[in-house]
Amino acid sequence: MIDIIDYKMGNLHSVKNALDKLGYESIISSDAADIKSADKLILPGVGAFPDAMALLGESGLASEIETECKNGKPLLGICLGMQLLFEKSYEFGCTDGLGLIPGEVIPIDGHGLKIPHIGWNSLSLLNPCDTLVKGMRDGEYVYFVHSYRADTDKQNTVCSTFYGEEIPALVKSPSLNVWGAQFHPEKSHDTGLAILKRFAEQ
Repeated sequence: MIDIIDYKMGNLHSVKNALDKLGYESIISSDAADIKSADKLILPGVGAFPDAMALLGESGLASEIETECKNGKPLLGICLGMQLLFEKSYEFGCTDGLGLIPGEVIPIDGHGLKIPHIGWNSLSLLNPCDTLVKGMRDGEYVYFVHSYRADTDKQNTVCSTFYGEEIPALVKSPSLNVWGAQFHPEKSHDTGLAILKRFAEQ
């Protein structure tokens, strides 16, 4: 069972529809008990980092997520959910994140390109042996919507994209079964569905 974590800031149903299409059992839940009992977790997200962390903290979901991931449970963060996995963000000040992946979240410097970054961009494979991209070709396209990006060591970056600067697109914790996709796999056609499928089969 995959628990799609509901903290009132995510594209929950589009993620569930993608998992349904792939044939994987999932639930949308705001219950900490479901985080504990699930086999895997997905943390979606749309909106501002400080608001999301406040909701996760007030609901008690943040501590449950941290505990389960540190005990080895696989988690995939999507878009804002990916950014929440880092140690801190500089969106509207400085806010601590979940701290599951080393690094921080900073504004995109598009060097004159339009911000937010919205649209299809190709992926460069930096770690083609990672479970979520095994067998994937370099240059496949996925769909992005974001104004901030991760700033993390290259060793934590599975794929990057280029939008005025190199941007981590798919990241992985160096010590936990925790991944984050800056793009929306549920909106990225066959490439995105393949990534969700590989995660579901962890």
